[in-house]
Amino acid sequence: MLPENVIPFEEARPVSRFPGSPMKSDLVEKASEIVTDPLVLINLVSQRVRQLNSGRSPLIPTRPSMGVADIALIEIIEGKIKLLEKAEA
Repeated sequence: MLPENVIPFEEARPVSRFPGSPMKSDLVEKASEIVTDPLVLINLVSQRVRQLNSGRSPLIPTRPSMGVADIALIEIIEGKIKLLEKAEA
């Protein structure tokens, strides 16, 4: 039981427009052939997932069973999203 002057904090969970299943491992394997560094792949997918959840449109045709991570991975596999290397100064 909480004291009267304590208000419990509940963080709102982001609501996805694409309520599919978790990432499929075959898509991860295919995408890792394109983006070979696992940390870079994770960052690329997570940034794209954030964009999709905030209202950006998918660059591929989607099905209701697809999750946002699957969409991001397929976009990478199909070359719709590419990683740009920073030029050294």
